[in-house]
Amino acid sequence: MLEVGPASEAPGLRADAARNRARLLEAAARLITEHGVAGVTMEAVAAAANVGKGTVFRRFGDRTGLLMALLDHSARQLQADFLCGPPPLGPGSPPLERLRAFGVAVLYRTMEQLDLQLAAQPEPTRRFVHPASGSLRMHVTMLLRQIVPNADCDLLAHTLLASLDPALIHHLTRQCDMPMERLESGWLDLVARVTGTEPLR
Repeated sequence: MLEVGPASEAPGLRADAARNRARLLEAAARLITEHGVAGVTMEAVAAAANVGKGTVFRRFGDRTGLLMALLDHSARQLQADFLCGPPPLGPGSPPLERLRAFGVAVLYRTMEQLDLQLAAQPEPTRRFVHPASGSLRMHVTMLLRQIVPNADCDLLAHTLLASLDPALIHHLTRQCDMPMERLESGWLDLVARVTGTEPLR
């Protein structure tokens, strides 16, 4: 399985450092529950976990790093699902069915965590090189190479993933009042058009 967390999450963490990190993430999760994503600041997390602010900065680097760490569990679960989970998302189904299921899974997981996803997005220059983004892109590229081997699958993967961007999902659902069913149908239609296959009936 690909590693999607930052380098500080490597297995070599000392036991006390791992406990401190877990305590900080628990404090941040409580703050989100009580105050929303806006309530998660480095200072607030330090106070809630009863540690110095410097400890939070050393562990996560900045607020974006902290928020990305909160999303890490979901990212790992999604990765586990498409790498070794049950079909159609996981192995065992034809690549086209897996690609359809992948987009639907990402859509609904993103919607469940939309505020956190938006707040945790790295700055533009770091956005596409983050390990979590890379693992999703690699998976989509692999499926596309099986479906349309003569296409520019690397570029097509970027194009497909752009339609699953949290900012776009926010715009379509909250600003344009589109139902998730329409976004799901749109993904299936886009996959059919990009791959030159029959749309799902």
